[in-house]
Amino acid sequence: MFASVINLLNFIFPVILTPFFFFILGLVSLGSIGKSLGVRRAYVKLLVKIFEFGRKTIEAEGKWNIHTPPLTSENKVESNGTTVISREDLILVPDPEQNYLGNNNLEVPQEEDDKGGLPRRPSFETLKKGFQLSDCLDYIKTGVEAIIEDQVTSRFEAEELKSWNLLTRTNRQYEFISWKLSFIWVTGFFIRYFFLLPMRILICFFGVLWLTFCTAIVGYIPEGAFKRWTNRKVSILCFNILSSALSSVVTYHNPQNRPKKGICVANHTSPIDALVLMCDNSYSLIGQRHGGFLGVLQRALARSSPHIWFERSEVKDRETVAARLKEHVSVEHNPPILIFPEGTCINNTSVMQFKKGSFEVGSVVYPVAIKYDPKFGDAFWNSSRYSMMQYLYLMMTSWAIVAEVWYLPPMTQEEGETAIDFANRVKGVIAKQGGLVDLMWDGQLKRMRAKKEWMEKQQEEFSKRLKVE
Repeated sequence: MFASVINLLNFIFPVILTPFFFFILGLVSLGSIGKSLGVRRAYVKLLVKIFEFGRKTIEAEGKWNIHTPPLTSENKVESNGTTVISREDLILVPDPEQNYLGNNNLEVPQEEDDKGGLPRRPSFETLKKGFQLSDCLDYIKTGVEAIIEDQVTSRFEAEELKSWNLLTRTNRQYEFISWKLSFIWVTGFFIRYFFLLPMRILICFFGVLWLTFCTAIVGYIPEGAFKRWTNRKVSILCFNILSSALSSVVTYHNPQNRPKKGICVANHTSPIDALVLMCDNSYSLIGQRHGGFLGVLQRALARSSPHIWFERSEVKDRETVAARLKEHVSVEHNPPILIFPEGTCINNTSVMQFKKGSFEVGSVVYPVAIKYDPKFGDAFWNSSRYSMMQYLYLMMTSWAIVAEVWYLPPMTQEEGETAIDFANRVKGVIAKQGGLVDLMWDGQLKRMRAKKEWMEKQQEEFSKRLKVE
């Protein structure tokens, strides 16, 4: 019996592994010359047609209300399809001076000038002179709205889909609406779990080995222009192979603005953001030094290119981080350093507060906007719900990862502009290009309470309104 099993395995493994090795060889060969057969893009186009058929089937059965209600002042719809409360006058934000300044992409009602001239915004002095006791109801109303639906919590939940993508992790029971949809769902299940998942695991395993091997070889090349050229080619090749493990399809816009030096900043949705960007360019990375498997990758990358790895005790030392950043960008030929200033993953519907550290260096900043298409797979990593291994499992059992990347013109700090203002200006440009909501809130609020000084500022602002002469 045991001998029969061994003979069966000896027969099966060559049949499975031989095509796989030819497939890997093809990936490496095409990647080395920067070419692609277009199989993944054709696969995505086929998925779009299948999803459209599913949408029409669900609509015909009356199980999904596809029609969007008319947009009114009482019912505003965000880009991710979720209905939010209409907030008109007072919007409490960390900086009280901007409560009435139309922040967070919300328009503020304008008042007519007393002389019938141009409309003007309600100023602080206007509010102070026209104060009534009923004005405190604005704060009560805003607080109740925040309890029902605040602007932060919804940014750490999966983006809502406008139509079903044949994954039961997004909607259940829809697979049983009709026998045609059930057949497509069952077929897709077997394709994802019994064909795509094993193949993606093998590609990922090979990609990590290939990255480790290639970076080790590049590490022995003497410093100079040839090493930098070789490292760029090897880096793009290796990360393109790794991206195949997720069936990723990425479209890059405005390549003339591709970062060449200095600091590259981007909105942060997932750990694979770096993978998506490094498929098209070579970057230096910054982060905490790890042991184990991640430590092997960090040491391999450090052999071929200058990266910045910190010990745990140094991570919170802002002066040390700033000094290492300045040292890196001061070297003319160093690759641009990739930074995600939000410091945490957001669900790709918004851009939250950028930390000012990377904007204090005084270097040129290259903004990059990343937008994922959730129809094919939700790239957002909810770290409070899923571990890294669970997240990778969800990514490898999704249909694909489809994203668009926009390289934006380089920006520099203007004279008299603070690091915070510079960070907000860069954040606004990224949000506008990616079609994301520009929020002032700190993304770390998902792990901590609101800062005491924020509440004290709001109390101080309200107390000023009570001082009527």
